[in-house]
Amino acid sequence: MPAPGIRKACAALAAAVTLALTATACGGTTKNSVKDDDTAARASHGKADPHAPVKKGLTVAFLPKQVNNPYFTVADQGGEQALKDLGSSFKEVGTNSATDTSGQVSYVNTLTQQRVDGIAVSAQDPGALCTALKQAMRNGIEVVTYDSDTDAGCRDVFVSQASAEALGRTEVQLLGEQLGYKGEIAILSAAQTATNQNTWIGFMKDELAKPRYKNMKLVGTAYGNDDAQQSFQQTQGLLQEHPRLAGIISPTTVGIKAAAQYLSGSRYKGKVKLTGLGTPNDMRRYVKNGTVDAFELWDPAKLGALAAHAAVALSSGRITGQRGETFRAGGLGTFTIGDKGVVDLGEPTVFDKDTIDRYKF
Repeated sequence: MPAPGIRKACAALAAAVTLALTATACGGTTKNSVKDDDTAARASHGKADPHAPVKKGLTVAFLPKQVNNPYFTVADQGGEQALKDLGSSFKEVGTNSATDTSGQVSYVNTLTQQRVDGIAVSAQDPGALCTALKQAMRNGIEVVTYDSDTDAGCRDVFVSQASAEALGRTEVQLLGEQLGYKGEIAILSAAQTATNQNTWIGFMKDELAKPRYKNMKLVGTAYGNDDAQQSFQQTQGLLQEHPRLAGIISPTTVGIKAAAQYLSGSRYKGKVKLTGLGTPNDMRRYVKNGTVDAFELWDPAKLGALAAHAAVALSSGRITGQRGETFRAGGLGTFTIGDKGVVDLGEPTVFDKDTIDRYKF
């Protein structure tokens, strides 16, 4: 495996060439000169040294699904503070649309040219970013995904909000309890291509197949593309299309807030149950006015902070993204990398009228 100095030299040389990236003595930087597979992307990664000194002066760029989205604003601020504490620099780039996959690819390519030390990205589409992210990795850049993953071979570590299975199943469990385990339900998701949403929905459907939910029926899934107006309209559409709808699950902070806003001002308030993933600050009024009984989430600031710590640990050589490796993430504690380079932040927290005022994010 190349030494860190050689890897940095390769990164500098590769970034100095044109955007077409011709082959160099540091190794292939074109599709024809290097196999576009996991081994090639990870070629610059040596063996982890958990006692290696933590590097300072790094630059880690955060690329959320959507800038100016309140959820990602909180998450990225957590990453920014963590990097400041670690003696490194933060930058945020991204598109204003949660579905602009080509825009995300362009930002990854630009960051690769700029020779940042790490990229933390929340992928809009599981496959669209792969080629660009692998190119970044071949140029010595550490790649962390957070909130929404890409393919496992296209990044070093995925920082997951919690176990994907736990998130999918607990949302169904929350709604089941609220409905007495009977009635028609629907899902209001973000984009159709969103990796995290689709993974959670898969576990929701699996949970619904259990005998206790035999009287609950999933009748529709709508997509609001993490846009408040579209999510509001999709909620209205679900209720018009399914007049006997008893409950909605929205595993997206934009979607659940928009759905709550619609229900709160309609004849469905208190009649159609709503749960999913939301922030306490967004949902407080709807819990207190009886529109929503309970919902769940993790602390997005901690998610961003963990992504930052993972990127610095990778850059410092403390981890490589292999199963069983551990790293310390400041006050968050020590984390162990699981299968396919996944790190779970922890269990989701349920918010209701008795607990919501304890949280301010």
